[in-house]
Amino acid sequence: MEDTRQFIRIRGARQHNLKSINLSLPRDRLIVITGLSGSGKSTLAFDTIYAEGQRRYVESLSAYARQFLEMVEKPDVETIEGLTPTIAIEQRTGSANPRSTVATTTEIYDYLRVLYARVGEPHCPVCDRKIETQSAEQIVDAVMALPEGTRFSLLAPLVRGRKGEHRDVLAAARRQGFVRLRVDGMIIDAREVDALPKTRRHDIEAVVDRLVMKTGIRSRLTDSVETALKAGEGLAIVSIEREGGGTEDRLFSELYACPEHGISLGELSPRVFSFNSPYGACPECDGLGTRMKVDPDLLVGDGSLSVEEGIIASVRKIGYAYAMWYGGRIRRFLRATGCDPTTPFEKLPSDVRKALLRGCTKKQEEEWGFSWSGILTELEERFHRTDNDVLKARIHGYMASLPCPSCGGARLRKEALAVRIAGKNISQVTAMTVGEAVEFFGRLELGGEKGRIAAPLLKEIRDRLTFLRDVGLALSLIHI
Repeated sequence: MEDTRQFIRIRGARQHNLKSINLSLPRDRLIVITGLSGSGKSTLAFDTIYAEGQRRYVESLSAYARQFLEMVEKPDVETIEGLTPTIAIEQRTGSANPRSTVATTTEIYDYLRVLYARVGEPHCPVCDRKIETQSAEQIVDAVMALPEGTRFSLLAPLVRGRKGEHRDVLAAARRQGFVRLRVDGMIIDAREVDALPKTRRHDIEAVVDRLVMKTGIRSRLTDSVETALKAGEGLAIVSIEREGGGTEDRLFSELYACPEHGISLGELSPRVFSFNSPYGACPECDGLGTRMKVDPDLLVGDGSLSVEEGIIASVRKIGYAYAMWYGGRIRRFLRATGCDPTTPFEKLPSDVRKALLRGCTKKQEEEWGFSWSGILTELEERFHRTDNDVLKARIHGYMASLPCPSCGGARLRKEALAVRIAGKNISQVTAMTVGEAVEFFGRLELGGEKGRIAAPLLKEIRDRLTFLRDVGLALSLIHI
């Protein structure tokens, strides 16, 4: 007789289509059950072995606990010996969501976002200086630096990216005497709207003042800035009219701002650190960390080939008309630089190679007398503009998923990446392995008020990381 410490003994299994099966399974081994469809594989694994293990586990609980659990019927089997409590893992197709990571699935990232929003130390994305609160007087000084004659409006943010009808916000704005509002980028009369579509996200700003930069407006500007900050709960927007049309918004905050570069951060909230939110996601890659771009290695091919045999031949495969257009442009560009299309690509001067692929600088345009935006840029723009599926597919053959040039694959805006705890931003933390993260958070100590705020968050993060390490995932990356 087998030792039940080494084997699971099943005798007389008759559940569903099983015909009084007797077998012994070795414990502490990976066992694969195979067979024809309908032969009883799932019945043996789930409806017999798993069901009996779950039933025994439930029976081991107290009467109080059992009242909250559904009782499992005993499977049709004579005896099962050597069985321990069991769990079943559902078979399902792996998620193809590029935004899903180990950190998001285990909820570690949710706690990290709250942690960085509550106790993170913001820095200037330009000079890396730790930034502090900005006074109304400093905001006025920054606005007064605008060129003479600049037209601008001062706005108070009331709602930022929230769904709802916002009836109470609109009514409150009218009661406070605001005549004009900017709703989702459009200036409207405050009396003309009582509610907004509740299923869409909205931005609502009160127009506090409209000004033209000139001497003598400082007193009025100071009053307007203070009004905007009060209505916007510490935030104000300066909307500058561009000469060519359109506007440029600059956010100012009493909370955080760089005194040297004037870069202001809004309120640090968890959504600022989410690559699923428009307020946190890198605007260039939409929070994916990568962009489909024409890969120069695929386009150039063998660098020992001439430009005619390499790049122009690749363009010829995309389409004859485009080969005529781009091929002619490439030949004229090379002649303008004093090079020949029959020259191997790797033998071209480095500045010519770079300009051929990515475009000329202004200095090069003046020197060569030729304006050229680069073959990579030309093909990428053509890919996004065209409605021709065949052309798209051919250009796509020369494209690859490359790290986003703006965020470097970190997925977040530069302002979010400039917030750090113990010298690490949230992307650097999620780039650690589970083992490294356990060590990092194990050493992390925050004193005073920050320590009290962070304590429950750190406990949850440490518990989840420790669990991942204990189940053998210490070398796994948190962000994969």
